[in-house]
Amino acid sequence: MDTSVKGMHEAQIATTDEGLEAQDDGWFVLNAAEIRWYTLPDTGTWCSFEAPSARNRQIGAGIHVLPPGHTTGKYHAESGQEGFLVLEGECLLVVEGQERLLRRWDYFHCVPGTAHILVGTGDRPCALFMFGGRGGTTDYLPDPVAARHGAAVAEHTQDADVAYADRVGEITPTRAPWPPETWTQP
Repeated sequence: MDTSVKGMHEAQIATTDEGLEAQDDGWFVLNAAEIRWYTLPDTGTWCSFEAPSARNRQIGAGIHVLPPGHTTGKYHAESGQEGFLVLEGECLLVVEGQERLLRRWDYFHCVPGTAHILVGTGDRPCALFMFGGRGGTTDYLPDPVAARHGAAVAEHTQDADVAYADRVGEITPTRAPWPPETWTQP
């Protein structure tokens, strides 16, 4: 007699030209080198370890690969906690108006309300494992240090469309640029 309890189904996995992608709220196991990634000019390439249509998002997690000079977005502070672990390379953390160089295995613990942005630096791409709580608010903030790296808004806003109004290009699905053995040298 089967006495096991089955509470959650395994997610359906789709095969796309760019890689594998979970299609629903179920559990799944995927390899970061095999999943679908996304890219945007001057913002690097990233993957998200969740289905695009997932309804029950509590935590977001993924890997972001930043070539030198690219940023993870605009300088901002979120109402949820985040964490950033440098897997490879190095990047510049702008946090509360200060610059900090992060190298392989450095971890940035970002408590709610901490203004921050990350900028690729060095001579090769930087890979970051990123995670954070979903929901809440995001404040995009002007900051002279972040502005030197092209990563700050001119005026405070909570509207992502306003913060990224100057963004050029579209988010495009792509193949994995990580792990490092798949990187092309500049």
